[in-house]
Amino acid sequence: MRITGRPAALLASAAAVSALAALAGCTVQPQGTDAKRGLPVHIQLPSSPAAAPTGMAGTTPTTPPPRVTTPTPAAPPAPPPRVLWAHGSSGPAVRELQARLRQVGWLSATPTGTYGPQTVRAVLGFQGKRGLPATGRLDTVTWQRLLAMTHRPTRWELYPMGGQPAAAPDARCMTGRVLCIDKTSRTLRWMIDGRTVDTLSVRFGTQYTPTREGVFKVYWKSRHHVSTLYHSPMPYAMFFSGGQAVHYSADFAARGYAGGSHGCVNVRDEAGIARVFAQVKVGDKVVVSR
Repeated sequence: MRITGRPAALLASAAAVSALAALAGCTVQPQGTDAKRGLPVHIQLPSSPAAAPTGMAGTTPTTPPPRVTTPTPAAPPAPPPRVLWAHGSSGPAVRELQARLRQVGWLSATPTGTYGPQTVRAVLGFQGKRGLPATGRLDTVTWQRLLAMTHRPTRWELYPMGGQPAAAPDARCMTGRVLCIDKTSRTLRWMIDGRTVDTLSVRFGTQYTPTREGVFKVYWKSRHHVSTLYHSPMPYAMFFSGGQAVHYSADFAARGYAGGSHGCVNVRDEAGIARVFAQVKVGDKVVVSR
């Protein structure tokens, strides 16, 4: 049957709408049986060309999976600093440590070269004051911090109370019975025929009352001597040049090299000078050298 006029136009319009709906992904609601107009045509237009893949009109694009990242493994913790010395250590390096701790006021005791309880407490205090791990052991970090705050100890900072190594004996001390005294090392060797029998730390006269140098002989021994000039005790005195003698000094024992004598050779080790006094004879040689 051929349809002409307005009905034909309506059919053509409906066909156009259906074609548009197919292209744009819309749904066309047909008219009801009562010839009333159905619900409006709903057309869903894609927001962008990527919203609806080709050939899949009316579908929602798939969301890509989340990107998975592998966490970077944490770096291993740094190893603790290496311990250089601790309780029970001994030697020249420990003596230097003690001298440096004295410079910054953390140790009042005389350096001994032995890492004892006083040194442990001093290191603990130094570490705690500077925010370092307070272990009481001297590690590389603590040592570097202490080095930066102090100067290299002098010989007499290392041995303020004696105990320093003796120098090689003077050639004049190699024969006979000799009190061999060295001003540079501040030591006395009691020697017999070139062999060292005993070694003691000694102290000398000051700038204005220096100890005389040269070769002498012991001319008098006085076990309980008291100075008639200075009225001070001079026990175990062995006189070798005028009023100058080798003797025990309580002041040297108490203050070390912070003081000086009036020209005598002071010894701080009372037991040591007692041993030497018992062996030395009047007439034995005395060599005082620098």
